[in-house]
Amino acid sequence: MNVIEKNIAEYTADEYHGGALDSMRRRFPEAPEPWIDLSTGINPWPWPVPASHYSGLNRLPGAAELASCEAAMAAAFGAPRETVLAAPGSEMLIRLLPTVLQPRRVAILAPSYGDHAQVWKQVDCELVESRDPLADAAADAVVICNPNNPDGRRFERTELTEALSRLTARGGWLIVDEAFADLEPGLSIAPLAGSGNLLALRSIGKFFGLAGLRLGALLAPPDIRRAMADRLGSYFRAGAIRRRRRLSGCLLADPDACPACRRRARPAGLAEAGKTPAGGRHGPFHIRGNRRLP
Repeated sequence: MNVIEKNIAEYTADEYHGGALDSMRRRFPEAPEPWIDLSTGINPWPWPVPASHYSGLNRLPGAAELASCEAAMAAAFGAPRETVLAAPGSEMLIRLLPTVLQPRRVAILAPSYGDHAQVWKQVDCELVESRDPLADAAADAVVICNPNNPDGRRFERTELTEALSRLTARGGWLIVDEAFADLEPGLSIAPLAGSGNLLALRSIGKFFGLAGLRLGALLAPPDIRRAMADRLGSYFRAGAIRRRRRLSGCLLADPDACPACRRRARPAGLAEAGKTPAGGRHGPFHIRGNRRLP
């Protein structure tokens, strides 16, 4: 086992997840700088946050501010307003899903974002990781990422609506993680939120390059939305919403924000960094650089 293999074998959960550059620098002190972090899929060209958006951190937000945030998210996603629940990042929602759903068999796309499988492995259900989870006729919950992370695989909306009909008919649930859907808005199932047994997860941090903001949303039918809101609690969401209220109104309503981030995250943006995209039509998840690891 060489030094790199030994370090990987000893990774902490945060290091294995990705994005822990401070820790990785300590593990590999001889690595050349600057580090290029491809472990989290966060847009390296973030939306520029005006300094005025940091005001108001000295008090809790009110109900009107929370409603404003969720209304802006609904408009940006194209989802019915009553289905949107703002949360401190989609990761928190992923970890709470098993507390609001109790499926007997969960089919998860593989390979995919590993935390989905990790979370369902911790509860009393049969977990199946599959290349074609939508075809699992025995599953009463199906989890996919669309576009998928890490391979960029896409599921068309018609394919998902057909799967949703089948699952709803047998009392099952379709869970779609749309963390990267802003890159391919036509794939999003957000306009169907509230229809049947559909849950969609959205993230602001990755596409807009604002991971530290910790902003996400659950799109869900009223009963699931209420149950998740109860678990998050008003004060748990309050600190997050205070930081995000102005951003949600400005960033998500900015007609130039999405096109600008989308344009820079595509091949033109990569070319500026001297890189070329790898993976063809599978999108912005693979970047081929001009240096190799030793």
